Amino acid sequence: MENEQPTTSANAAKDQPSYQEHNPQLDSPMRGPTLSTSTSSFEALAHGHDPNLSKLATKMFQKTEEYITHELNAPLEDYKLLEEMNKATIAKYKDMRQIAENLNVSTNELCGKFQQLAPLMQQIDEISDTVDKLEAAAYKLDAYSIALENRVKCVLQRKSSQHLTQ
Repeated sequence: MENEQPTTSANAAKDQPSYQEHNPQLDSPMRGPTLSTSTSSFEALAHGHDPNLSKLATKMFQKTEEYITHELNAPLEDYKLLEEMNKATIAKYKDMRQIAENLNVSTNELCGKFQQLAPLMQQIDEISDTVDKLEAAAYKLDAYSIALENRVKCVLQRKSSQHLTQ
């Protein structure tokens, strides 16, 4: 184990016998079958290596791959969530825009109706002022008629008291 050096495909081809059969587990994912029996300096099939160590190393690489995959997928999920939130926000803003446009139209219509009613409201105010003046005049007239009635009664009482005394 101490004397083992990292091997390359060229060095492995020199050292390996030509009768070695093809093992698909040793194929390079990028280049297909290689001439070496190792994909790294760790030689899984070399004599002197513990098979349990080999299994543990393979398991460690698988777990590392899973961990890195999850670590890379987490930001992706965050971006997907942000995208969904942005879509929801866009929809909400579209709704709010439609509501604002409807309010604007309604406000413009109400302003137009108010402008049409403004002269009529002025006439109502003028009529109200005239009614107030008429009411004040009616109270004055009523007070005058009461005063006049009292005078007439007074005069009639004097006349009747003069007729009785004569």
